Amino acid sequence: MELTLDFGDITTPATLDGPDGPALGGLVVLHGAQAGQRSYFLYEHLAQVLPPQGFAVLRFERRPNPDGHDIPFERQAADAAVALRHLRSVVGPVPVGVWGVSQGGWAAPVTAAAYPDLVDFCIACSSAGVTPAKQMRYATERGLRLCGFGDADVAELLRARAAAEEFLRGNGDRDEAQRIIDSVSDRPWFQHAFLPPQLPPEPGVWADMDFDPVAVFARMACPVLLVYGETDASIPIDESIAAWRGAVPEAEVVRAPGCDHVLSDGDREEVGAVSPDYTRALLDFCFRQAGMGTPKK
Repeated sequence: MELTLDFGDITTPATLDGPDGPALGGLVVLHGAQAGQRSYFLYEHLAQVLPPQGFAVLRFERRPNPDGHDIPFERQAADAAVALRHLRSVVGPVPVGVWGVSQGGWAAPVTAAAYPDLVDFCIACSSAGVTPAKQMRYATERGLRLCGFGDADVAELLRARAAAEEFLRGNGDRDEAQRIIDSVSDRPWFQHAFLPPQLPPEPGVWADMDFDPVAVFARMACPVLLVYGETDASIPIDESIAAWRGAVPEAEVVRAPGCDHVLSDGDREEVGAVSPDYTRALLDFCFRQAGMGTPKK
């Protein structure tokens, strides 16, 4: 079913996929930073595997980034709350949860902590238990090393990222930060640095760069499933699991072999490549939230 969600300041297209009969539960999908379309393959995967098992899936187009700024997690959570209320109005008094991947692995817990009356369970995939700034330092360093760059290159990368971060926080001088970036922008590794060649005129475009996820995890009052691809080079998996465990000791953790950040074989963005281990864990967790037995074959 195609529909429109009203977020107050904007409206956005959405798709609701439901079972043929009464729903056992429902799920609202939250987005990765680079995966704002509801047609993204991981969201399509949810819409293909959950409705035949009795669960409704509501996915919507992520709101546009405002003037180059990232969308604050609180705003993403408020949008998710609109979607949750709509889904609840459709499926009735059954468990309804949030699902998020990558950046959505921060936004989903924020939603669960802020709207406990709307969120009965949370599934967080590739969810970093560190600040976004630290996660990007980790990911870009790992990316350089996996591409064969050495210690000297990594040191330059981290110096450039530190200068850019301080400017974006409003603590550093833009001209000095730009000079440091200019000095390395012709390096072969710069294409892997996820740094803009030209800094924005003013700081503040990355409002959540120092967001503390652990404080949010600790406020959650619902069951949590965490899924990580064993070869994910984008987040510090062990540190993230430890952060979650410290805040939510009962959180369930699945480490899916043979897949990376987007939980697919070879990091392929295709529904058919999605990890079967993740799929089994997803279905099992959803059925238990609904108080049911095992998924249908």
